[in-house]
Amino acid sequence: MIMVGRVWRSVRWYVTSVMGDNAYQLYLDHQRQHHPEQPALSEREFWRARTDDQERNPQGRCC
Repeated sequence: MIMVGRVWRSVRWYVTSVMGDNAYQLYLDHQRQHHPEQPALSEREFWRARTDDQERNPQGRCC
């Protein structure tokens, strides 16, 4: 049973990483570690900025 849990956590981590679901949490971690004096963006502001950046600088993607 422990092995199944470990496999499930690994699959979940992989899927959320590939889909970018953990991007905001990674951003918060980075902000806390490297820029603690600056306020972090709200989640809404973060996703808006990320989308705007992707529109300005398109990279290889399917759509």
